[in-house]
Amino acid sequence: MVTNVTNLSRSGLYDWMAQRVSAVLLAAYTLFLLGYLVFNPGLTYAEWQGLFSNNAMRIFSLLTLVALSVHSWVGMWTISTDYLTPMAFGKAATVLRFLFQAVCGLAMFVLFVWGIQILWGL
Repeated sequence: MVTNVTNLSRSGLYDWMAQRVSAVLLAAYTLFLLGYLVFNPGLTYAEWQGLFSNNAMRIFSLLTLVALSVHSWVGMWTISTDYLTPMAFGKAATVLRFLFQAVCGLAMFVLFVWGIQILWGL
């Protein structure tokens, strides 16, 4: 079992479950938005703004943003541990993996904060 401080839960089972649950939430959000667009063909800016000013939609969007962050982190962590290995990159693998994970983590944090600002108008 890989025990690394940078994985989400220190357990492959929990990471796998987080990946699947977050994927279901992301799919539900996407299907909801697609359905909303299909059933409101003449959608105006005011109607779109009304949808996203509803607190239930804001909370659904925030949960989806959290799910996107979890899903992304688990996926990128898996990629980094699978492909940035000493076998492929020698002794530099640990440094490369750390830098890759740090850049991914920083990008996800910035996008998460930006998403909150967009959703809640902060």
